[in-house]
Amino acid sequence: MPNRQKKIIFSVAGVLSFGCVLIVAAAMGSQFWVQGTMLCTTGAQLVNATGQELDKFVGRVNYGLFHGQTVKQCGLGGRPFRFSFFPNLVDVIPASLHVTVIFFCGVLILFSSVATGFFVYNAFGSPYETLHGALGLYLWNFVCCLCSCLVMILFASEVKLHRLSDHIANFNEGTFMYKTHTEQFDHSFWLIFLTFLVHGLNILLIRVAGIQFPFQEAKESNVNTGASDLMY
Repeated sequence: MPNRQKKIIFSVAGVLSFGCVLIVAAAMGSQFWVQGTMLCTTGAQLVNATGQELDKFVGRVNYGLFHGQTVKQCGLGGRPFRFSFFPNLVDVIPASLHVTVIFFCGVLILFSSVATGFFVYNAFGSPYETLHGALGLYLWNFVCCLCSCLVMILFASEVKLHRLSDHIANFNEGTFMYKTHTEQFDHSFWLIFLTFLVHGLNILLIRVAGIQFPFQEAKESNVNTGASDLMY
């Protein structure tokens, strides 16, 4: 492939990687990873509410990695409440798991930045083998894909298996009991999935640029050498 086309491909991949840095940073700061509704079971059971009457006892909740907000409804109007995971909820949530999610988000930002730099270096510089060349390009993007998957899996397990929304809804509640009524992952969570797709696309772009997968060239050369030996 002509050198100019390779520069264009690597430049596009670098822009995409830098976009991932901005996307993950914005997602980490938002409070739209999960949105849902919560039912005040205490109030609903007291009046034996059914059908449309349950709407008076259904509140809202949305949160991200660091903060969020709820509007609690228990028949007497909404009670808005803003919270932060640190330090408000650190004793009622699986803190180690939550910190691990944040850690891998940071690693994802770091290696997306590294991938950006290496794409630019390979596009306009004179890369040599090992981590500065093809192996590095594949490695950094693979690590980003892996971190994206870990963030989604760990956060999903925290929400679904550890019932994170229930812990948030019942924080500082002594009289009323709440349980999750509906729950879904919001757009910031799916932005992490988008970064996974983008780094997967970058791996394809590296291949389109004419760079073989690591060790593939060495394997082919060994086969050719063996064939040559058989001729003598």
